Amino acid sequence: MSHLDDLVTRLDGTLADADAALASSYPGDRGVRQPVHTVYVPGDRYTADLVTEWSEDARSVLALHGRSAIEIAEALDLRPSLAAEVYDRVTAKLEREPIEDLRIDFEDGYGNRPDADEDAAVVQAARTLAATVRDGSAPPFHGIRIKSFEAPTRHRGLRTLDLFLGELAAAGGITDGFVVTLPKVTSVEQVAAMVTALEALEGAHGITTPVPFEIQVETPQAILGNDGTALVARMITAGAGRVTGLHYGTYDYSASLGVAAAYQSMEHPVADHAKDVMQVAAAGTGVFVSDGSTNVLPVGDREAVRAAWRLHLRLVRRSLSRGIYQGWDLHPAQLPSRYVATYSFFREGLETAAARLRAYVHGGDSSYLDEPATATALAAFVLRGVECGAVGVDEVDKLAGIDQRRLAELAKRKVAEPA
Repeated sequence: MSHLDDLVTRLDGTLADADAALASSYPGDRGVRQPVHTVYVPGDRYTADLVTEWSEDARSVLALHGRSAIEIAEALDLRPSLAAEVYDRVTAKLEREPIEDLRIDFEDGYGNRPDADEDAAVVQAARTLAATVRDGSAPPFHGIRIKSFEAPTRHRGLRTLDLFLGELAAAGGITDGFVVTLPKVTSVEQVAAMVTALEALEGAHGITTPVPFEIQVETPQAILGNDGTALVARMITAGAGRVTGLHYGTYDYSASLGVAAAYQSMEHPVADHAKDVMQVAAAGTGVFVSDGSTNVLPVGDREAVRAAWRLHLRLVRRSLSRGIYQGWDLHPAQLPSRYVATYSFFREGLETAAARLRAYVHGGDSSYLDEPATATALAAFVLRGVECGAVGVDEVDKLAGIDQRRLAELAKRKVAEPA
């Protein structure tokens, strides 16, 4: 054995634990689609017709205040050519798949009610979700938000989770798209407790596939512990592979830092700081990061609707440019601005990204010298556009000279299914 072989062997032994820890803690992208938004609806208002109703309401408000690409360009300050590219795609999306991710809410959106009332609403919601899963009308991603594991609401949150999982499992309604949202997390121990709870309930209800959950970052304790560490990073580890998302809670978090109501926003500096920490904590773990919501709703007369649309579009585009590809929507009238913002973002960057991918894969002249990591990012960008419906696979083939499978390989993802 040469001196170099001997050194390699020694260093392999020295670094074995570090190598294993890196592979375990940072497995990389999960290879699955991330929804562009999460729609929250109070648990007692969830019905089998909800997706259809949101679709109809969203298309109605669009028809009233943005009847054409020209009107949308005017309303949202878009280039007419870009508005023309996205308008028909958005209207088709609102008809075909208006809600990508649905969360049936038994927390703030539902409030505190007598146990018997919440029990009945939980059972009904679970049965309804199972029915929509069976008939294929459920959004591709869906789940429930329970009350927090803080002492005053812990028992009620567990009771709701138990009832919902039991009903859903009995009806065969648990799918790969199902997730539980744990709100107002204040300690790493609460995340570990959620793992314990899910393991116990899975056993009780005969659920054989681990149920994933999301952590809502709504308290400063999740970002910075009293020991000076970023607890949100430790929370991901405490989730034992079940944590799939970190969701920023705009208003609870801002209020907890003393930000006046008039200034609480997704773009406030305290929001940016929290989301920066969340992104760093989640990087390489396969955990998605989601922005929060705006509570300025597109309701009222044309001027009010369009003003709210412009605000929403700007905030969504801001999140996308910062690498946060998901957010919350609270009202059907926010869907047009959500998809116009998202589709225009991906379509504006499509030609350049595709040209760089073509040069990377096939060679040829390019003003960019892209490295493998950048090629992965370019492919992931284009693939996100395909997955949400902003970009067609035929366009990618034409512009980049690669098919959907090769695009997914470059993005280190599973083959995408067009929305």
